[in-house]
Amino acid sequence: MSDTKSSDDKTLSVGGKKTLTLKRPSVEQGMVRQSFSHGRSKSVVVETKKRKFSRPDEKSEAATVFKPRPAAAPRAPEAPAPEPKQSQGGAGVVLNELSNEEMEARRRALEDAKVREVEDRKKAAEDAKRRAEEDERRAREREESARRQAEEEARLQAEAEARRRSEEEARRRAPEPEAAASEDEGSDSRPAAKRAAARPEMPAPRPARPKSDDDRRRGKLTLSSALSGDEGSRGRSLSAMRRRQEKFKRAQHQEPREKIAREVVLPETITIQELANRMAERAVEIVKFFMKQGQMMKPGDVIDADTAELVASEFGHSVKRVSESDVEQGLFDIEDKPEDMKSRPPVVTIMGHVDHGKTSLLDAIRHANVVSGEAGGITQHIGAYQVEQNGQKITFIDTPGHAAFTAMRARGAQSTDIAILVVAADDAVMPQTIESINHAKAAGVPIIVAINKIDKPEANPQKVRTDLLQHEVFVESMGGDVQEVEVSATKGTNLDGLLEAILLQAEVLELKANPDRTAEGVVIEAKLDKGRGSVATVLVQAGTLHPGDIIVAGNEWGRVRALVDDKGSQLKEAGPSMPVEILGLQGTPLAGDRFAVVENEAKAREIAEYRQRLAREKSVARQAGQRGSLEQMMAQAKANELAEFPLVIKGDVQGSIEAIVAALDKLGTDEVQARIVHSGAGAITESDVSLAETSEAAIIGFNVRANRQARDAAEQAGIEIRYYNIIYDLVDDIKAAMSGLLSPERRETFLGNAEILEVFNITKVGKVAGCRVTEGKVERGAGVRLIRDNVVIHEGTLKTLKRFKDEVAEVPAGQECGMAFANYEDIRQGDVIEAYRVEMVSRSL
Repeated sequence: MSDTKSSDDKTLSVGGKKTLTLKRPSVEQGMVRQSFSHGRSKSVVVETKKRKFSRPDEKSEAATVFKPRPAAAPRAPEAPAPEPKQSQGGAGVVLNELSNEEMEARRRALEDAKVREVEDRKKAAEDAKRRAEEDERRAREREESARRQAEEEARLQAEAEARRRSEEEARRRAPEPEAAASEDEGSDSRPAAKRAAARPEMPAPRPARPKSDDDRRRGKLTLSSALSGDEGSRGRSLSAMRRRQEKFKRAQHQEPREKIAREVVLPETITIQELANRMAERAVEIVKFFMKQGQMMKPGDVIDADTAELVASEFGHSVKRVSESDVEQGLFDIEDKPEDMKSRPPVVTIMGHVDHGKTSLLDAIRHANVVSGEAGGITQHIGAYQVEQNGQKITFIDTPGHAAFTAMRARGAQSTDIAILVVAADDAVMPQTIESINHAKAAGVPIIVAINKIDKPEANPQKVRTDLLQHEVFVESMGGDVQEVEVSATKGTNLDGLLEAILLQAEVLELKANPDRTAEGVVIEAKLDKGRGSVATVLVQAGTLHPGDIIVAGNEWGRVRALVDDKGSQLKEAGPSMPVEILGLQGTPLAGDRFAVVENEAKAREIAEYRQRLAREKSVARQAGQRGSLEQMMAQAKANELAEFPLVIKGDVQGSIEAIVAALDKLGTDEVQARIVHSGAGAITESDVSLAETSEAAIIGFNVRANRQARDAAEQAGIEIRYYNIIYDLVDDIKAAMSGLLSPERRETFLGNAEILEVFNITKVGKVAGCRVTEGKVERGAGVRLIRDNVVIHEGTLKTLKRFKDEVAEVPAGQECGMAFANYEDIRQGDVIEAYRVEMVSRSL
């Protein structure tokens, strides 16, 4: 058998015979020769089948596998080509099958894509049709809604018109009831149709039914609704219906509500919720704005004024910045018109050195015994009194003269018009007299010199005038412009002359104030009184103060419950330059605080809270500045070994407490100082005792006492309570107690020197130095230093001191002895031993 491949007709020759065909077969065969390594090769029969394309619903015919025919005869020698094997024919079939499957998959994918495209077009057309129907339906609904609203409005208008006509008809028929009755009686002869036309038709009563939404829209009561039996239900008002219609219109047309631009008042800090309220916006919108900026905020968070201004500008509002201190604007220093000003009494401060007779002089002027009430005859408080001379009033403020009350005296000078400088004729000018002069000059008030105690034999008024020249106080008798008056408080000499000088000076000053305005002034003194609460002695400087006025004094506020003068009687009003006690404050203000009347409690509370917050912040900042960091405290404690003396101080009035605190601050040193745990005006209570127990402090009471419960609690806790009524004793006791906290001073005393002559090594003892005392003496138990080449090698104590074989207490100069050091044996010949004694000496402030 021989196979021949022809490229023209692809015919197959079997046994030398050629088969003739008219068309090309569906399956074509060919021979492919394959070459392998080592020179081997073989021929493979490849059959190619033409693919028939069919519709998707037709089944593709299975590929026919042609197997190579088996050999019919032995191979001829002239045909060297090897016979094709079964496996070779199988390989050609597999290649053909893979090609057919790939073509079939591609065909199916193409047909699926065409089908999906047709379906997508159909779906898009349906969606467009549905949207068009929806738009048309919405347009119809809007038209129907507008038509219904127009009908409703027309119906309401018609009902209102009908109601108006019926009311007019009723009013027109009302004056003729008898004629109407006679007409009804004689109308029987008329036809029934005419009677029915003349008489309104009464509809049959219908059963009551629940009110529907349409019924609620009918507005006010009409004749038909009244007769229908539904008059018990309440209908909507015309305003409510209009609002509903406007809301519906906005919803239909999506009309944005008109935005109103507001002026937003911004303080230094504000919460997001408060900012939203002032802008008339929702707080969630501001929170969203911050979220867009990358910040997570809550409505309760506090933001500063700059951030709030940015937010308000973003929302289209204008901003007005204000400060927290603006709450005090218009509180003080109100400008008065010149025509409203009227003359007022002068305010006089009596100043001078301690025990120069200030209070005695005022006592003589008032004809009252004031000095006997002061402990030890020393003025502890500021007192304010008013006297009358020749029909004119003069207000006196008595200030303490002791150096501890310097701050109080300065405060008194600042609130006065004239300062009376009391100088004793026997003592002349003293240190606190100089301080009083400086305070008066700093306050810018004129001085009147009262030379007191001229009745004493040793009085020398001329020396007083001469001493005042050194401090630039030039009295009239020495050619100056300062008035001087020689008086005697005990004898009552020339007191009228002093008052005349005061009135003359006041006339020169032309003191005026406006009494017809809200009152303002200064707090002279404040205290906590049992049974009356906080009592403040104030000096009205302008305006008129009445009971019931709401005032702000320093950090406190309250409503004036009563006005009490210096004689204890209640007043209905207090004009300018009038000193009074006021009751009704929420707390105790500080002496020197200014007070003013405000219009309402809200304003007073706002100002007081602002001032309290400011005071807390200042206190925290001051404590932080004093305290410093932990490392600084540790360094200070190590370097200085600072000891503190904790105290709880309670006094009768605020001014005394300030004076005590100032005096104790001056006692402090770098090593010990007084620490005021708490200070306040009022009696000693259980809370003070518990505070003192916690802080291990002593309790000091100045002109106050502890109640029974506080005494029992202090006894149980072992807390000491000390009472004082004179400031000298208090300061001296605290000074002595603080001196006990001082570490004793280490004082070293030189005893003598000894030179080492020989070093002996003794069994069970160690090295012993044989020495000669060259200077002073050496004592047993004394401190010693080992000096080699003028350098201290060791410092310690002696273990033994012997002379010959006996232990001795001391060895004087020129004698020899044996010495051994405790825990040290590096001693050499020629070293010097120095002996010294250490003493601890107690110190005082």
